[in-house]
Amino acid sequence: MQGLVLEGVEKALGGRRVIRGLDLTVEPGELVCLLGPSGCGKTTTLRMVGGFLYPDRGRILIDGQDVSRVPPERRPTAMVFQNYALWPHMTVYENIAFGLRVRRLPGTEIRSRVEQVLRMVGMMELRDRRPAHISGGEQQRVALARALVLEPKVLLLDEPLSNLDAKLRAQVREEIREIQQRIGITSVFVTHDQDEALSIADRVAVMWNGQIEQFADPPTLYRQPRTQFVAQFVGTMNFYRGTAAAGAARLEPDGLAVPVRGLAAGGGQLEIGVRPEEVRLAPAGTNGGVPASLLKRIPRGHFTEVVVAFGEHIARVFVPLDFPLADRLEVSFGRVLLYRDGTLQEDAVGR
Repeated sequence: MQGLVLEGVEKALGGRRVIRGLDLTVEPGELVCLLGPSGCGKTTTLRMVGGFLYPDRGRILIDGQDVSRVPPERRPTAMVFQNYALWPHMTVYENIAFGLRVRRLPGTEIRSRVEQVLRMVGMMELRDRRPAHISGGEQQRVALARALVLEPKVLLLDEPLSNLDAKLRAQVREEIREIQQRIGITSVFVTHDQDEALSIADRVAVMWNGQIEQFADPPTLYRQPRTQFVAQFVGTMNFYRGTAAAGAARLEPDGLAVPVRGLAAGGGQLEIGVRPEEVRLAPAGTNGGVPASLLKRIPRGHFTEVVVAFGEHIARVFVPLDFPLADRLEVSFGRVLLYRDGTLQEDAVGR
C-alpha cells in the first residue's frame, strides 16, 4: 500500500497556470486537508486526483499505479461534492445503490453493501425517504455513503460541509472523521475553513498560487508556520517590523522595545509575529512591560478578544473571560516568530 502520490503536477486553465509543480504524498489511511483561499488551486488538484481533469505535466499515483490518464469511472476514487448531487426522485437507498447498479453488480451484493453503509452513517431508518424530506446533515451523510459504497481506495471530499450551519458542520465533520478512522480509508478533504482543517486532518497542505506553502500536522502548522502567508492564514497573527535585541523585540518606526524573555539579539531587519494568546497583558507598572491602552473588547463566547495600543502599534489579544481589564495596561510578548523575506528564521519562547 502506497497511498496517493502527486509528482510534479502542473495544470493550466484558460491560459493561466493554476497548479505549479505540485508534489504531495498522502499515506495509506491518512486524512489530508487541502486548505487555502479561493483560487489557490485546491479544488483543481482534487479534480485531477478524481480524473475530472488531467494534469498537463507530472504524475498521479494510487497504490503505486499511474492513474494520470485514467477516466473517473475507472479510477479507484469516489467524490463527495459540495452540493451533494443527490437524485431528487430517488430514495436514500436508491441514491446509494445507483453507482453499484451502473457497475451491474448482483442484486444481493448491492443490497448487502448498501445496508452496510447505511448502518455505518446511521441512516438505516431513513432509507425510503427522498432527499427533499431529510435534513441537510442527513443529505450530506447520504452523499458520503454513496461514495463509500463504491469501496474506493481514495475518498475525495470537496468542501462537503459548506452548506451546513456552524453547529451542524462541527457535528458532521466529527462524524466524517470517526467513519474515516474506523474504516481506514485514504482521504483528501478540500476546505477554506482553517478550523475545519485543523480539527479533522492528520496533516494539512496550505496552498497558495498553485503551490503548497507548507504541509504539516495541525500543531506544527499553528506553532511553526513556515511562511508569513501560512502564519496569517492559519489562525490570527500580529506582525511588526523590527529587530531582535537581547530579551526584547525592538519595533519600527518608534524603536519601542517590547520585552521577550529568552530572545537572542541579531538577525537584522525582521518581521516579528506574535499570536494573540502570546501577547501578555498586565496592569500598568506591574511586570516591566511597555505602557498600553485598551481600545476595544470583543466577546468571543468562552474568551474575550481585546485590541490594545502601545507606542505606534496595536495588538489583538485573547484573554480569559474573567481577565481584569483596565484602561491603562502594559504589554510584553511571550513566544514570537521571526521572519525574513517571508520565511521563518527562528522562534523564541519566553515564559
